[in-house]
Amino acid sequence: MYRFSLYREQYRQNLRLALPIVLTQVGQILTQVADNLMVGRYGGDDPTPLAAVSFGGAVFFILFVAAIGMALGLTPLVGELYAQKDRIRSAALLQNGILFYTLLGLIMAGVQYAVIPLMYHLKQPVEVVEMAIPYYRMLVFSMPFMMLFFSFKQFLEGVGNTKVEMVVTILANLANIGFNSVFIYGRFGLPEMGAEGAGLGTLLSRVLAAALIIGYFCRHRGYRRYLDGFSHRVLSAEVVRRLVHMGLPIAMQMFLESSAFVGTGIMMGWFGKIAMSANQIAITLGNCAFMIVMSIGAATTIRVSHCYGARNVGELTLAAKASYHLVLAWNALAALVFISLRHLIPTFFTTNAEVIVTTSSLLVFAALYQLSDGIQNVSVGVLRGIQDVKVIMPIALVSYWLLNLPVGYLLGFTLGMGPTGLYLGFAVGLSSAAVLLIRRIRRSVRKLRAGN
Repeated sequence: MYRFSLYREQYRQNLRLALPIVLTQVGQILTQVADNLMVGRYGGDDPTPLAAVSFGGAVFFILFVAAIGMALGLTPLVGELYAQKDRIRSAALLQNGILFYTLLGLIMAGVQYAVIPLMYHLKQPVEVVEMAIPYYRMLVFSMPFMMLFFSFKQFLEGVGNTKVEMVVTILANLANIGFNSVFIYGRFGLPEMGAEGAGLGTLLSRVLAAALIIGYFCRHRGYRRYLDGFSHRVLSAEVVRRLVHMGLPIAMQMFLESSAFVGTGIMMGWFGKIAMSANQIAITLGNCAFMIVMSIGAATTIRVSHCYGARNVGELTLAAKASYHLVLAWNALAALVFISLRHLIPTFFTTNAEVIVTTSSLLVFAALYQLSDGIQNVSVGVLRGIQDVKVIMPIALVSYWLLNLPVGYLLGFTLGMGPTGLYLGFAVGLSSAAVLLIRRIRRSVRKLRAGN
């Protein structure tokens, strides 16, 4: 029997951590929304600029999200040590994380740059690809700066500080809007750059984000001590192995999940520029809803990692259940908004009537997978918190590559449902992941109780 009084304190603590992350996610999503809105308006009735940003962003996102997944492994490790008040080992994690993740960002940028010639072979309209490449190139240059930012961001989340990342991200992305206004349209005597200008604005905003969060650490005495003795000599193979051991399964899970969305975006291109633009708008709106889900999932990881460090299984269980309640309430609201405002929302992004109609139909099907998406994300957050991450990669492989993409292709092309069929593939994949992850959590929690 559900009792609100039992969960009241859990809701308060989860939301206290989640709300600043929500605003951080707002800032990060604002980059994509600003790019799409400003480039879409720049293109007017021509869907090519918006399709180019969609395609370039999708190709970049595949390896970008995998690299970010590696950095997310830092949070539960720091969270456990924070609960145990072990500052020395926490400092070792941060210092090794800064070096390792920044190097990883440079390597990923090199790989992403090498991918550029392959973009012509993904069966997208040639004019879209040619406009997408300059935008994509700017995003690639931002990769090391993003990884440096995430090194500090994930450490702060591990110690329960989610406010600093919020302030930094909001400031950086407000700057991004200003940069976009200058470079897309060519103000102050600068040349008009269009989609490439949106990419340059994103690059500069990410450089600013890294500089701001480093500046905070250097100025704040409580955090500066974690950097004492920092040099290349602190690099420890043992600590890096721990970071890889925790981060790699998370990275692979995020890669497999995001590749399903990217793969669907590429298949949308096979239907033409109208479907590509409609998908970009629908995915952008879906990401706006997902930022709340991600924030609750991140807060869940923090709460659960602290409970896990203190070996308090009862509190851990209540914190996890409270997160499920919160995310289900939010996703039900998001689904209702998608369905009820499906004809209005697309008009903010484009004036093309065909894009508006196609987007409206996609939003109905996007509403179908909202609840499953929320459940699977919080479940991953719980497993990260208890450091049981090996299983999430095979679950993601089955759910997204063996079910999501094939079912989407079958419905969209073989059975002739078109773009909406591809979105039904999302519902199948995300629902499968939700069921499998919950089964794993129940098994893991039983083991923790038995161990106590």
